[in-house]
Amino acid sequence: MSIDMDFITKDRERIKKEYLREEGARPASTARGIHHAALLSSDVRRSIDFYQGLLEFPLTEIFENRDYAGSDHFFFDVGAGNLLAFFTLPGLDLGPYAEVLGGLHHIAISVTPEKWDYLRAKLDDAGVDYIVESKSSLYFTGPDGERLELLADPLGEMYGTKVL
Repeated sequence: MSIDMDFITKDRERIKKEYLREEGARPASTARGIHHAALLSSDVRRSIDFYQGLLEFPLTEIFENRDYAGSDHFFFDVGAGNLLAFFTLPGLDLGPYAEVLGGLHHIAISVTPEKWDYLRAKLDDAGVDYIVESKSSLYFTGPDGERLELLADPLGEMYGTKVL
């Protein structure tokens, strides 16, 4: 399969020109923020050990999911009023994580550079494999194969580019 990089680059510039507005010219968003991003968990305790124990994202609540009797819905605080949520769906054979169009690619979580170094050492100690990109991103997988990124850039910034 051949990729026409010239077309892609020019098309990106056309899209930017057509849709992207300068900061002062953008309307305010109708949203207040992401309430939570919801993922699936095959094991509540394993998820809690990983997200609260290893990554130090405090568990904030757990209750039965309203949509599926016997299932759990539990939440972790990832800062700035944002939550990472998980569902368990006992009795359903969901299979392994799969990246599909319209599906989850990864979740990027901003941490300070100091916490980035600290959490990288914790991942090392726990034997969690990761990839470092651009000297400020750690990509690794969670307990159910979900792709995660710890990003040592401030919220609203990515690799020196203001994105918000």
